[in-house]
Amino acid sequence: MHLTRLALTDFRSYAGVDLSLEPGVSTLLGANGQGKTNLVEAAAYVATLGSHRVATDAPLVRSGAERAILRAAVTSGARDSLVEIEINPGRANRARLNRAPVTRPRQVLGVLRAVLFAPEDLALVKGDPDQRRRFLDDLLVTSAPRYAGVRADYERVLRQRTALLKSLRGHPGRTGRAGARAYAHAGAPGEAGHDGAGQNGADRGELAQDGAPQDGTGQDGAPRTGRPAGLAGPAARTLDVWDEHLATAGAELLAARIALTATLRPLVARSYSAVAGAGAVEAGISYRQSLRMPGLSGAEPAEPAADAARLADGLREALAAVRGEELERGVCLVGPHRDDLELRIGDLPARGYASHGESWSMALALRLSAFEALRGNGDDPVLLLDDVFAELDTGRRERLAGLVAGAEQVLVTAAVPADVPATLHGARFDVGGGRVTRAG
Repeated sequence: MHLTRLALTDFRSYAGVDLSLEPGVSTLLGANGQGKTNLVEAAAYVATLGSHRVATDAPLVRSGAERAILRAAVTSGARDSLVEIEINPGRANRARLNRAPVTRPRQVLGVLRAVLFAPEDLALVKGDPDQRRRFLDDLLVTSAPRYAGVRADYERVLRQRTALLKSLRGHPGRTGRAGARAYAHAGAPGEAGHDGAGQNGADRGELAQDGAPQDGTGQDGAPRTGRPAGLAGPAARTLDVWDEHLATAGAELLAARIALTATLRPLVARSYSAVAGAGAVEAGISYRQSLRMPGLSGAEPAEPAADAARLADGLREALAAVRGEELERGVCLVGPHRDDLELRIGDLPARGYASHGESWSMALALRLSAFEALRGNGDDPVLLLDDVFAELDTGRRERLAGLVAGAEQVLVTAAVPADVPATLHGARFDVGGGRVTRAG
């Protein structure tokens, strides 16, 4: 798979630019602040419907413009495709595939698959769990676009259930009209009106609530029938329904994340060794839930099986165990929005213990493992390397270049030619003054 054309209108700093591309390596050279990153950000947006730099779409539209338009021509083994995305801050985004409008932007997901390496990747290792959850969820959607809907469904349930808990906060005894008002505030389970759109219709979202692990200690995993004292009436019945929706939607997302973690585990270990070089200790990853699964003893593995039915049972039990605390605090304490992808270097967690070089090796290993996982499912994804080589020492720089040089298409940005290893030779473009010109 490769891009043959990337055209931008009113995106970031570009009033208009039209870039023709070929398979192999293309290097975008220019001083800092000239718009190199904007180009790879646009390519990544076409692939994921989101930016790695900002959480909302408004900064993506050029100052003074009402909207931005991205066009990407993609060639793969199966077909040639044209993806067009209109970014409308404050309104729903729109998309077209092969010049035909699609109902939802997420219908273009999967046409372009890409893996982006960027300086922000260090947050995968040193940052909060939401960074690592996003890594898993983005990769799930890239590998199987239907997970955009799974992710959006869970986020809708989480948002509505949290609204109900907040309306009941400190008043667990609400019944009658008060309970009915709480019901109306949360919205009826399964109601229409949400299409899974995240960033102003961009069909993505963030599962960003964190907290300390909570232990679920239910009896047999069956749906809850009893309720904590003091909660009754319509509000209690509504919360029961939302609990069930969270358990079923959360279990599907959990099972996919756990299965993906198992796929990535050997790839991360191999990639870390390749990037870090001879003598490096072994790296590992594991999925960590914020609750104890029913029947799990301390001697058993902490990572559960990717069994959606059993995971749903565990979520039901955990929700029953923490309901009183949830009502008191007005937050949702159980679910995949509180989990983490644990990264280890040797016997120690990477976060807080890894050196700067080890942290970069782990971040690169995660991205390389994503590339290998996607490559195993079909065409090579497009590799986007945004100013990464300037962050690395000479050894890691050369080893990374050797690992990615064989990809079908690699787009590299750099401030100076010396930052790009000689292994990555190919087309070169000069970027500056809002223009991109072919240099060689």
